[in-house]
Amino acid sequence: MTDHPQPDSGWRGSPDVWLQAAHDLLVESGVDAVRIQPLAKRLNIARTSFYWHFKDRETLLAALADRWAARTTTGLIAACAAYADTKAEAMLNVISCFLDEAAFDSRLEFAIRSWALQDGSIMARLHVEDAARIAALIDLYHRWGYAGVDADTRARAVYLTQIGYISTQAREDIGIRMARIPAYVELFTDLAPTPREIARFHAQHGFPA
Repeated sequence: MTDHPQPDSGWRGSPDVWLQAAHDLLVESGVDAVRIQPLAKRLNIARTSFYWHFKDRETLLAALADRWAARTTTGLIAACAAYADTKAEAMLNVISCFLDEAAFDSRLEFAIRSWALQDGSIMARLHVEDAARIAALIDLYHRWGYAGVDADTRARAVYLTQIGYISTQAREDIGIRMARIPAYVELFTDLAPTPREIARFHAQHGFPA
């Protein structure tokens, strides 16, 4: 019996529809739950329709890994390169990225890190993305005049602090998180943010003044 039956004649969805469903299952239940039949049931689409868009499950999983990089690494690198008048503002750009699910999908990040524990190829990809993110932060410190191991250590302190939040699934009250932001900025940049910079940051994230 072939694993690729003849496609049905109904609505087959689209690659993004199947990929979004896979994304949701990965985040909710882990990679073992991302299988064709459960996806088809979730979408109420015939299982055979999957093969119009993806060769097999492994192709879908590869697309999921690419989506993760696009929804995490890309946003962080952009935040590191974003315009800022001061070091404090630049660090607020970085922190802002981590608070914005559209720029850095923390739930997907956690799911990928869990997946990597059982899949060597995903772990290798994770190391590549980690290195790219840290390199962007190191470049930020280079622009401020830091060099060598100093820039590297500071960049890792910023990055590993945030990954710690994600990996431990820390659930911090938004008021407490916002109260800590100025101290984090000063810790990472040796410069306290101005009240105006903090007010703008709060407004960006819909936090009352």
